[in-house]
Amino acid sequence: MSEILLRNAAAVVSCDQTDRVYRNADILVKDRSVAEIGSRLQASADAEILDMTGKIIYPGLINTHHHFFQTFVRNLETIDYPNMTVMNWIDRIYRIFKEIDDDVIYYSSLTAMSDLLKHGCTCAFDHQYCYTEKTGKRPVDRQMEAAAKLGIRYHAGRGCNTLPRDKGGSIPEEMLETTDEFLKDCERLIDRYDDPNPFSMSRIVVSPCQPINCFRETFEESVRFARDKGVFLHTHLGEGENEGILQRYGMRTLDFCESVGFAGKDVFYAHCWELTPEEYRRAGKEGTGISHCPAPAVLGGYPIIDIADMKEAGVNVSLGCDGSATNDSSNLLDSMRMAFLMQSYYAKERGHGLSGYDVLKMATVNGAKTLGRTDLGSLEKGKAADLFSVDAGKIEYAGTLHDPKNLLAKCGITEPADMTMVNGRIVYQDGHLCGIDEEKEARNAEACCSKVLRNQFPEIWKNG
Repeated sequence: MSEILLRNAAAVVSCDQTDRVYRNADILVKDRSVAEIGSRLQASADAEILDMTGKIIYPGLINTHHHFFQTFVRNLETIDYPNMTVMNWIDRIYRIFKEIDDDVIYYSSLTAMSDLLKHGCTCAFDHQYCYTEKTGKRPVDRQMEAAAKLGIRYHAGRGCNTLPRDKGGSIPEEMLETTDEFLKDCERLIDRYDDPNPFSMSRIVVSPCQPINCFRETFEESVRFARDKGVFLHTHLGEGENEGILQRYGMRTLDFCESVGFAGKDVFYAHCWELTPEEYRRAGKEGTGISHCPAPAVLGGYPIIDIADMKEAGVNVSLGCDGSATNDSSNLLDSMRMAFLMQSYYAKERGHGLSGYDVLKMATVNGAKTLGRTDLGSLEKGKAADLFSVDAGKIEYAGTLHDPKNLLAKCGITEPADMTMVNGRIVYQDGHLCGIDEEKEARNAEACCSKVLRNQFPEIWKNG
């Protein structure tokens, strides 16, 4: 049994049910889990000892919505998300997405996952719906390859688009699949990668992209299939498609999802800024989770969701980066800061906003609940040793250390972590990813981006 003793941390923010903060504390890690938290802990003679003096330790962050493949379609003024509706943006950017191959999937995923790990994220869900003639059915396989190299916990959302343009969809023909081929590949991926056991490093989520670009049967069959297999469901909802769904079905998108059974404790939606307070209550009653993605909402100038109101309605709200094409980074610490500031919009009328610690729990405890993980989200005995540390001895943190719970979001700590651990294994430390040759992979990734995308669309990358 391998042991690591994290000794003498300035603070350990547990995010447990009592919201306990340990001061001048140790964490004993045995194999994959936390064995003990306390002072002057003893370890075996061959244990690895890490001096954490001056460091604050947090539970690993959990990202509940992303699109890794978009990492190579960012920092582009020529496709400027704020100038378009979501539906118009989809129509334009999918013309680029259809040219993506599985090498782009691999390197863009490696890039996004590396960014997440460096900033304290230990478990990530990605909504992978980019299936082209060039990728074949390989995207999730290539993502699993990248995740295994880096050592990040990965929940893969196998997405799809099935509705052609002549039926009201907005997806190029080259990216369409049938419902049957989508579910057949979901079954293959579940058989190969889905591990429902505690401390699992990989899960599969059945994730049709969005109701506006899928046949009704895609959602109906996804519900039947996922519940038969015992896996979770995910989709985009309430991000500009309500009018189109109302025209098509005579009901709003949440009504549509509920009508086909795409709601409940095994379901989570992304975005939801079009939802009404009455719809919050329905989602809360069903137990459906919502992944809040602050960056695209600010970037696009869309409504700021009222998270306090959602919480009062019983909704479990977690946090997502969203795709880099509508965020331009994969830094969940940055998303925490943004979410905290956005909720200040409601503070005056309520007399209070969300605290920085509320947002931290969205990114930890709530994220674990969203993904159905009872083994993640907090630092306590028996849970996975997923954590990260920040160096609180730096001068820029002076005057803040009395309150480590609120520190990250309130004070805007968005720089790389000091160390990140996943499943009891250090995967990032002292500025270096432990699983890859970072400089080599960065060169390979840049070359792949140029070969497949920049050289094919010089008018898009004209500023480069």
